[in-house]
Amino acid sequence: MEIKEYVQIRKDLIRQTLQNASRVPSLAILQVGDNAASNSYIRGKLKDCAEVGIKATLFHYPDTISEKELISEIKRCNQDPAIDAFLVQLPVPKAISERAIHLAIDPKKDIDGFSPLSAFASCTPKGIVDYLTDEGFTFKGANAVILGRSNIVGKPMAKMLTGKDCNVTLLHSKTSDEDMRFYLKHADLIVVAIGRLGHIDLSYELKPTAWVVDVGINRDAAGHLRGDCLPGLKVARQTPVPGGVGLLTRLALITNIMEVLKR
Repeated sequence: MEIKEYVQIRKDLIRQTLQNASRVPSLAILQVGDNAASNSYIRGKLKDCAEVGIKATLFHYPDTISEKELISEIKRCNQDPAIDAFLVQLPVPKAISERAIHLAIDPKKDIDGFSPLSAFASCTPKGIVDYLTDEGFTFKGANAVILGRSNIVGKPMAKMLTGKDCNVTLLHSKTSDEDMRFYLKHADLIVVAIGRLGHIDLSYELKPTAWVVDVGINRDAAGHLRGDCLPGLKVARQTPVPGGVGLLTRLALITNIMEVLKR
């Protein structure tokens, strides 16, 4: 099933569930500054919430806000019973520690799943695994290769796939080209989040039965969104960019919010 169709079906089910729910869950989004990419991501999240019936509120702060002031705002959200869950949109200014932000968020409200004690799964890996599960991918015993070791995608993805009984190999920017080609040649599942435009191209020998998940978001010379993989790889399944993992991540966010009702 195409990802756009898959996401719309899941959103319709969430909307139907909320129409019969005893209460409406609430989400708060804290944004610092006016990053263009952040503005786009937030518009998408607000649109999704409005579409399914989740109450979402945006709190926008100038990029001159200090780390202490932002943490004070986070604590306010932690203590506000009217806010079920919230997130701090990344990136934040360099003067503010992302780690300090993640640790300040109440794990019970950390809807992005960035806190080490969060009650929720990290959205991008969760969205990917949920989609693969629903599409019938066989995890047990599969050779899964992840390109990229970020705390947002690579590392939690590795942990999640290990929990699904995959044989997981985590590669990164320091992995030699020879080793990368070797592991990719034997991979049943490839998750690419390395941040390099078109890094995986037709020169790589891949299994024709492999599934490729492209997490990359890059801009080409014309300003168009492109992934870390070139389109048209000779594999069984390849997620598109745009219209791929970004939609799955947003779906995972509202799915996480639905967990609030269950708890």
